Amino acid sequence: MSHHILVTGGAGYLGSTMVPDLLAAGHKVTVLDNFMFGQNSLAHVCHHPNFNVVRGDIRVEKTIRPLLKEADIVIPLAALVGAPLCNRDPVGATTVNHDAIMMMLGLLSKDQIPLMPTTNSAYGTGDENNFCTEESPLRPISQYAIEKVEIEKSFMEHPNAVSFRLATVFGMSPRMRIDLLVNDFTYRAVYDRFVVLFESHFKRNYLHVRDVSRVFQHAINNHESMTGQIYNVGLSDANVSKKELCEVIQRHVSDFIFMEAAVGKDPDQRNYIVSNAKIESTGFKPKYGLDHGVQELIKGYTMIKNAKYGNV
Repeated sequence: MSHHILVTGGAGYLGSTMVPDLLAAGHKVTVLDNFMFGQNSLAHVCHHPNFNVVRGDIRVEKTIRPLLKEADIVIPLAALVGAPLCNRDPVGATTVNHDAIMMMLGLLSKDQIPLMPTTNSAYGTGDENNFCTEESPLRPISQYAIEKVEIEKSFMEHPNAVSFRLATVFGMSPRMRIDLLVNDFTYRAVYDRFVVLFESHFKRNYLHVRDVSRVFQHAINNHESMTGQIYNVGLSDANVSKKELCEVIQRHVSDFIFMEAAVGKDPDQRNYIVSNAKIESTGFKPKYGLDHGVQELIKGYTMIKNAKYGNV
């Protein structure tokens, strides 16, 4: 069944992979984005008759209201993502990540379907075993995670809502993010050949960007059975420590060296093992593992290098 889908922030890291997939599945897709990074990551779908794009700010009601009215499904990806960016602009982060989503929820009808990406970073450090299910207490550390927790509570009051607590995402995308952990460590392996690890035993879960796209399509196709639920989404075989992640990368970059710092503290204190059994019970299973992602990133970094202020 074809739907009209509004994707806010659709030109970002997740959206620029998801939007082409939604179009290929036969949906009509409208993207609202402010293009703050100057990206043209959706240029390759401008030919598609079912694609529409609007440059605008999700915080402006007169911009988003008419777009919401036309949508059957809303996927709000627009956000200032990650602790460093939120710390740099805390006011902007609150107005985008919290206030704009609350406004959007107030404008939605009960018949529309909102599908929300949140974050499993809300688990913080987990329980005494660092093990987390969807029922585990939330202990968000960063402003980004704290506001995602608040929004999720309000979001799940909508009768058709589904929330995905995404693991740390990795992989190549038309609007690339090198700062995400797997992407960052692989970049360092390719260009620096080494990384220094602080608190290398800290664990977290991971998920390929293409599997993010796949799980949203899974929810669209199975909405009646999934509505009103929160799901962790990640690779069940990739609850790994930073040291273990480096060992995966080392399999593909043989001269990559990683050293564990005897002193020092990671500013990101997330440390948890996540259960993805609930989403897997609906029939969804990720396709792309860490090894696949690292190999893909190595190829991607052959084309990409952050050398804006360098001579080589």
